[in-house]
Amino acid sequence: MTPPGPVGDRFRRFRERLAAEGDDRPQVSDDRPSATSGAAATSGEEVASGGDHPSDRGTADSNRRGDLTARRSTEAGGRRRRRRGGGEELRVPEAEFTSYYGRPILKGPVWKWDIAAYLFTGGLAAGSSLLAAGGQLTGRPALRRAGRVTALAAVSASAVFLVKDLGRPARFHHMLRVAKPTSPMSMGTWILTAYGPAAGVAAIAEAAGVLPRHGLLGLAGRALPPIGHVAGLLAAGTAPALATYTGVLLADTAVPSWHEAYPELPVIFAGSALASGAGVGLLAAPPAQAGPARRMAVAGAALELYGAHRVETRLGLLSEPYRLGRPGRLLRAGRLLTAGGVAGALLGRRSRVVGALSGTALLAASVLTRFGIFYGGVASARDPRYTVVPQRERVEARRTGMDLPSDRAVPPTV
Repeated sequence: MTPPGPVGDRFRRFRERLAAEGDDRPQVSDDRPSATSGAAATSGEEVASGGDHPSDRGTADSNRRGDLTARRSTEAGGRRRRRRGGGEELRVPEAEFTSYYGRPILKGPVWKWDIAAYLFTGGLAAGSSLLAAGGQLTGRPALRRAGRVTALAAVSASAVFLVKDLGRPARFHHMLRVAKPTSPMSMGTWILTAYGPAAGVAAIAEAAGVLPRHGLLGLAGRALPPIGHVAGLLAAGTAPALATYTGVLLADTAVPSWHEAYPELPVIFAGSALASGAGVGLLAAPPAQAGPARRMAVAGAALELYGAHRVETRLGLLSEPYRLGRPGRLLRAGRLLTAGGVAGALLGRRSRVVGALSGTALLAASVLTRFGIFYGGVASARDPRYTVVPQRERVEARRTGMDLPSDRAVPPTV
């Protein structure tokens, strides 16, 4: 057998000296094994086993590192379990309803009072066209004339307010390039485009009685009444969409008190339109011809009062903007005037003065209702509380319905 070479003798003596130093070194009191003690143990095992190849030591080191990792994982898991069982529960602090540098969470609507006036004039035009159609179908010329003329004046004022808000008249024309059924603004543009000419032709037809009977003007005077009848019915057919699309437009925004009241706003605006049209009839027509106006007043007041009551009671926290401050005062005054106008229309059937006062009260109530709804939405957009609290309530309700764990629950240990 060939004796070991000098390199083998040096390696064996180095390994024996390393094992001897490891046995004489004091042990560390920490639970975790040190690298020196681990090396000593490994060297001792190698001497006992008589292994000379370096790969044996590498395998032992790998096993030792694996055991150390498993031990640390077990200790960490124990600490997590102890923290979960006996430690203090961590809670997220309650949110304070403040905003960055005092700014609202939502960007409030940039609309001014002219949009609130636009809401009123659009509803007045729609109610007047319905009133005119009722007078036309029942043979009441005074009622028909008052409704047609008022409808043309109201839709003209509505166009002025709208163009004033858009800034340039060309923007209204640009909106006619497309028709999006999912966009209330796009549909409202087309509704106004269809309603305006019909209401204008119907109002112009009322001038047939003052035209000469002969010549070209006489021919126009004889042709205008039948054309006006058709145009009046077309305007009345478009009037319900004109009266309610503005409510859909407001509810389609992110303003909390508008968006949450999406079922009630079209109802309120429809009732306000009917009440304002009835007010025109009570003001302009004699009591003998004001029967359709009185019926419109009752129907409009019922819808308006029902919708206003709903938005002030059904929305929870989001009903506050409609009850407090300036919006609350406007809506309360509107309800009182609506009730007084309907009572005067029903009790003063034979009095022209009482009818005129009732009509004035209904028109004023419609103005106050539109402005109250408008300013209520603006107030809800300024206060971050009306944005944060309903969102948290919806999240909690969704989590409860889906049986999901709460955000404050401690996550399970993996």
